[in-house]
Amino acid sequence: MILRVSRLRPDGKAEVTIDYQNDNAAMVPDRIHTVLISTQHDEIVSNDEIAADLKEHVIKPVIPENCKIIIDTYGGWGAHGGGAFSGKHPTKVDRSGAYIIRPAAKSIVANGLARMLIVQVSYAIGVPEPLSVFVNTYGTGKMSDKEILKIVKESFDFRPVVISITWISRWVAMAGS
Repeated sequence: MILRVSRLRPDGKAEVTIDYQNDNAAMVPDRIHTVLISTQHDEIVSNDEIAADLKEHVIKPVIPENCKIIIDTYGGWGAHGGGAFSGKHPTKVDRSGAYIIRPAAKSIVANGLARMLIVQVSYAIGVPEPLSVFVNTYGTGKMSDKEILKIVKESFDFRPVVISITWISRWVAMAGS
């Protein structure tokens, strides 16, 4: 969805704060607490006018759709470091890391090893292996987090080059069909 508000300028940012309820170790969205949008705009436009435009043309159309901004969540929530994926090439580690984290987390939940968890991966530019891979099951694991982390590391290759090759080959195959 592309929304245009003619008086806005490039380089806007948004933050949505959501309150969650713990429902038997599943974090369930309860309500949207805050929507914060920061934009550049024409000098002749008042803050009240921009706020009204943003509410009408950005917030109202998006919030009821229950869109997920974070692409690497499984189960409806996730911690996020603050960077954006849009506009980044799939071979960039923050984006390609997200592509491997989701199936890793999903497989742990789908195989009954934990009811919920977060899987985090950290990279450094030019380093072929991730600096760290981390798992936290928030106490819902059928075994220790350390044991689940071992399974994750044995089952998934978190090297950026491997992730890129895997995902790029999938996109090429899909584009050809």
